[in-house]
Amino acid sequence: MLPRLHLAHLPTPLEPLPRLSAALGPRLWIKRDDQTGLAAGGNKSRKLEFLLAEAQRREADTVLTVGGPQSNHCRQTAAAAARLGLRCVLVLGGHAGQARAGGNLLLDHLLGAEVVWAGERTREAVMDERAEAERAAGRQPYAIPLGGSTALGAAGYALAMAELLEQARAAGVRFDRVVVASSSGGTQAGLVAGARLHGFEGEVLGISIDEERAALQSTVARLAAETAALLGQPHALAPGDISVDTNYLGGGYGVMGQPEREAIRLFALTEGILLDPVYTGRAAAGLLDLVRRGTIGRGETVLFWHTGGTPALFAYADELLK
Repeated sequence: MLPRLHLAHLPTPLEPLPRLSAALGPRLWIKRDDQTGLAAGGNKSRKLEFLLAEAQRREADTVLTVGGPQSNHCRQTAAAAARLGLRCVLVLGGHAGQARAGGNLLLDHLLGAEVVWAGERTREAVMDERAEAERAAGRQPYAIPLGGSTALGAAGYALAMAELLEQARAAGVRFDRVVVASSSGGTQAGLVAGARLHGFEGEVLGISIDEERAALQSTVARLAAETAALLGQPHALAPGDISVDTNYLGGGYGVMGQPEREAIRLFALTEGILLDPVYTGRAAAGLLDLVRRGTIGRGETVLFWHTGGTPALFAYADELLK
């Protein structure tokens, strides 16, 4: 059994989307990982239960991680560190003067994290340099890669698949597909590993947020195989085993276009559910298009896995109101 903390509000709700289903055709449900708690919730809370348990095992007093200026992962890492009494250093891409104000960045500061800007350098190089400086100062740093996307972090989503299947059985529903935003790959990898381990026979479809097909499939396959092995049930997985759709990259990471705006508004107006501009908005836009094109059939039962990110809405107010 892997060491685990209890940071998230679990199990998260599994809910039907009756008005959205009536508007689109397929039977749509949603898994509410925007409701995990931990400073407005999100998918990273499940990963951090394992990652920060490992940090505690190593007697770390400082946690470092990397992300974009509106990173949900960084915000949730800062919240978890605050709850556990750990120092938190966030290395964010770009320059302070170029970042959107508010949203997750505001919460990073409220949660007491030290924000370091990578500038023209890679975030990983700056994090490694800062970790060395922490050691030189006599501290014990624990560095978490982008998105918490390691086999240990992804284990949280292998268990989340088991949670989903138990809820689905209780609700008398069987899902043909699970649709989820996929970027650094850990969430989808955990779900793929969990599907293999717990007998889910439907598709786990990752809507790519910023990666091309070959790179994302390779990352998810590697992480899923490592996660299954970590959980003591090795499964061989090849990139071709991973379902991804890279047709919705739009203007690039963090660039919200009309498809994302439409998806955010439709979920809000039909179900009172808030998506975010970067991840769930783009994944939902992909879901809507796949339904409209008939790739997802009207007779299917489909789960949309909400990975959170609501605070970022407030950093995109001007674009959302266009």
